Amino acid sequence: MPTRIAHRLRLAADLDVLQTGLVALAACVLSAGLVYLGYFLHVLRVARRAPCTPERGECVLLFGKHAPRGRIDADFDARLERAAALWRERPPADFILLGGGAPDEPTEAEVARSALLARGVSDAASLRMEAESRDTLQNLRNARSLLPNNGARRVTLLSNRYHLARCALFARQLGYDWELCAAEPRLPMGPSTLWRIAAEAYFVCWTDLGTRWARLIGSQRMLARVT
Repeated sequence: MPTRIAHRLRLAADLDVLQTGLVALAACVLSAGLVYLGYFLHVLRVARRAPCTPERGECVLLFGKHAPRGRIDADFDARLERAAALWRERPPADFILLGGGAPDEPTEAEVARSALLARGVSDAASLRMEAESRDTLQNLRNARSLLPNNGARRVTLLSNRYHLARCALFARQLGYDWELCAAEPRLPMGPSTLWRIAAEAYFVCWTDLGTRWARLIGSQRMLARVT
């Protein structure tokens, strides 16, 4: 499995990725930043309004986070705490733990499983692991093979608030029936949060405009990568 840096370098050298990135950049520049501002406000709105408790919560997809040598940062810890709280309040039928890892290191899914067990989640709980993916799109694409009927039932997407708009975009493009669940009780406002929102807006803008561009030019190859 590639390292995180190797995975990003491979994406950076991909011609389809470069083409859609240029399209998104041109749209933002030609609109004097208004296109990007629209995506920023969308990501912020999703982050602020997302619920902490799912309506159904029968199958929870817990997004992993970079955990070098198994070290859990504050954002990953918040995701794990919310997942454990959901299990205590109303245990879902399935937890699917998402995320791979670098060679010779525990995967994000394995780190999440150990942390949930340490938080009191029963070993008898259905903790399925998807441990091959290296980004959010791969998380959701690979998770479909672990779901009955290839993801036909509703799933709960559990992640940090700043990350939820990207999760929702990919879930919609991949045909999921989904709902959101925020790790934090409310969006913490501060420079670090605004920086994360800005970065997520960039990814959401790139993905959404890139997908629209692929449809416009009729590129089935590009569409197959995100739908």
